[in-house]
Amino acid sequence: MSTILRRLPPSEATGLRTGARHSLAELYRPADLVVLGLGVMIGAGIFSIAGQQAATTAGPGVILSFMIAGIACLLACLCYAELSSTMPASGSAYTFTYVIFGEVWAWVIGWALILELQFAAAVVARAWGAITVRALSNFGVRLPREELAADVLVFVILVLLTGIVALGARVGLRALWIMVAAKLLAIGAVIVVGAPHIDVANFGEFYVPPKALPTSPATVLEVFVGESQAFGWFGIFAAASAIAFAYIGFDIVATSAEETVNAPRAVPKGMIRSLVLATVVYLAVALVMVGMVSYTKISVEMPLSSAFRVIGVDWMVHVIDAGAVLGLTTVILVLIVGQTRVLFSMARDGLIPRGLASVSRRYHTPTRVTLVIGLVAIVLAEFVPVLTMQELVVIGTLFAFMFVAAGVIVMRRRMPDLERGFRVPLSPLVPALSLVATLWLMVNLRVLTWAWFALWMAFGLLVYLVYGRRHSLLARPRTPVEPVRGRHRR
Repeated sequence: MSTILRRLPPSEATGLRTGARHSLAELYRPADLVVLGLGVMIGAGIFSIAGQQAATTAGPGVILSFMIAGIACLLACLCYAELSSTMPASGSAYTFTYVIFGEVWAWVIGWALILELQFAAAVVARAWGAITVRALSNFGVRLPREELAADVLVFVILVLLTGIVALGARVGLRALWIMVAAKLLAIGAVIVVGAPHIDVANFGEFYVPPKALPTSPATVLEVFVGESQAFGWFGIFAAASAIAFAYIGFDIVATSAEETVNAPRAVPKGMIRSLVLATVVYLAVALVMVGMVSYTKISVEMPLSSAFRVIGVDWMVHVIDAGAVLGLTTVILVLIVGQTRVLFSMARDGLIPRGLASVSRRYHTPTRVTLVIGLVAIVLAEFVPVLTMQELVVIGTLFAFMFVAAGVIVMRRRMPDLERGFRVPLSPLVPALSLVATLWLMVNLRVLTWAWFALWMAFGLLVYLVYGRRHSLLARPRTPVEPVRGRHRR
């Protein structure tokens, strides 16, 4: 077999070959995984994405868009659940691919996950700074030089959250529980206060006649269709692609598998439950927003806040601001945790410098790689226009979704006897449907995004050929391995 296609043996996928210095402590229980998923999936977008897509792309049909995006992500989630139950390792899709398809493909997926998680942390931090400045302004606090103030706030939040993740996973988990509970209270207030103001007439027939846009085709699909369109069924499906960005994050739950008690059963339940709950919450907020005011009156900049102002409930703007700030804070926190675990796994396998895989004896966390990730996030958020590149986060994630769906099909045939804590129902039909749904979401991304993604992956392959291929643990002579004598517990 070619060296770049060498596969990691399934027995070694969970890190038993690495020794206690490179093992992670068991920390998470099923309820913690649900909170982890809600922490990353429910951010400020819950207060804006429904209104923005209703006003510009789908009209009242945005409700159907949420359902379509939810189903597409659920198909991918089921595939993740099976592979996580079979290989409960911190590398998630990277580790799955290493076992099923081989090292070079594992590197490709790991490189895509770096793009997803590192850029996502920077994008969300940048948005957090802008929203925090706006929230303070709505509370009557005027900051001099708001752009500089936002830069300072972005720096502070990234330093703070990086420190929390680096100094102890248990501290981060407790903080996450508190913040998720608080933002769910804010969302509950939106639903309870807004529901009595719903006018069924605003829903229409969930369909607005399609309209051609006077712009040149921007997405891959529009290039093939030959024109840009909004509304109609085309708009409903196009909005589903944008809305899928809100659901992305359940895959980060899989990166916690190595730190989860009874991971083969707990991780699938945590992923599926958090995604279902997030879908229900998003649908409820979308129904309230679109039902309160006509989609033609929704402000694209501040959709939910403007809707409450239209119906005369101005004080809800402060609740929405608080919920948005808390929502983005938890997203950044979980993204840093997820990125830490992916890079930790890649370093443990030798594909990036192995020193990054060391676990702090004092804090029992991969502190070194966490600090590196935090520093890179600060540089990206402060000096790169990341808000214009957020589709790169989506394409990196969807690319991993494809490999996970294909991995379920291949592993069922190649390794049928492996113990599985969860099995995808109706396989290979469900994984095949996940592949099709993921491809559909990808072709609705801009051509420019595909071009940047291709350049990123080409650079990644160069890094692998220069460094990863030669330093991989699988490139070394095989020697008997001392088993781990127990995992750290707290």
